[in-house]
Amino acid sequence: MNTTTKYAATALAAALGVTVLAGCGSDDGSAGSGASKGSGSKTVTLVSHDSFNVSKDVLEAFTKETGYTVKTLKSGDAGAALNQEILTKGSPRGDVFFGVDNTLLSRALDNGLFTPYEAKGLDRVAKDTQQDEKHRVTPVDTGDICVNYDKKYFADKKLAPPKTFADLLKPAYKNLLVTENAASSSPGLGFLLGTVAAEGEDGYEAYWKKLKANGVKVVDGWEQAYNEEFSGSAGGKKAKADRPLVVSYASSPPVEVLYADPQPKEAPTGVATGTCFRQTEYAGLLTGAKNEAGGKALLDFLISKTFQEDMPLTMFVNPVVEDAELPELFTKHGEKVDTPPTVAPEKISANREQWIQSWQSLVLK
Repeated sequence: MNTTTKYAATALAAALGVTVLAGCGSDDGSAGSGASKGSGSKTVTLVSHDSFNVSKDVLEAFTKETGYTVKTLKSGDAGAALNQEILTKGSPRGDVFFGVDNTLLSRALDNGLFTPYEAKGLDRVAKDTQQDEKHRVTPVDTGDICVNYDKKYFADKKLAPPKTFADLLKPAYKNLLVTENAASSSPGLGFLLGTVAAEGEDGYEAYWKKLKANGVKVVDGWEQAYNEEFSGSAGGKKAKADRPLVVSYASSPPVEVLYADPQPKEAPTGVATGTCFRQTEYAGLLTGAKNEAGGKALLDFLISKTFQEDMPLTMFVNPVVEDAELPELFTKHGEKVDTPPTVAPEKISANREQWIQSWQSLVLK
């Protein structure tokens, strides 16, 4: 891998700021969704967390087809980005929000952030990802939040890496795991929900007490955890990180191969597949959007085959469109998790804030 910055820009952690992702389209370009309401602007603004990334030629194809230029406003981790939109609801900073996932979806819907829109091509999207019958959000991708491990560390120590949530409590793994804050980070919350699914509502608190006693380290977000604290990542090696276990994604190992020079035959990191939680990310048309027509065209585009097949090696997530093809590097080095633990959306909605508060009192105090 070239640098931490290059990895962060392509794998869930680009720097905060506003970036124009495609050149201006022609003034007479048609809006892909044919919507009538909007400002007439040929710029559509996408608000997202830091992980949004797309190939330049793919965005240029969207501009050529619709006439719209896409501008992105990146706003930190998923939880932080969503909180900013809640604070500005009714007068949004953009037209479309990308990156709210199933762990936080009810918070967004309860706050009325989105205007219903049924995106074109939704019939090709996996049914189990479509959680809102009112079409206030459109599924875009899935990913499995899992503990990743540094293969070299465990080989050098002649120690088998952990495989399950229960393994993480063993003395052999004391002071080895770093995770993200469940109150502010999407992967951190996903990992907490994974423990709820695995240990039950009556058992997750006892689990976290034991995990804290076993030396788990908590940092604010994924970028810090993966690129500064995890010894198996390129960024972590540069930072002389000393934690060989991190909460990340089942699709993180391909990143370490793709940007390495030369590319290794095998990823330097592995996945503890018994520690996973399935995450689905959504996008929605923001209520009060200035360019509603452009926003609808962009939502159509996010579930197009062109965009869906670009995601695996730009954002390192799985497509939701059922006929999208996956690149060989992604399938060879990523882990396919068939049946990860999950929690029903309605149960997340009813209990999320209580679980987070309990977690904070147990782990952060």
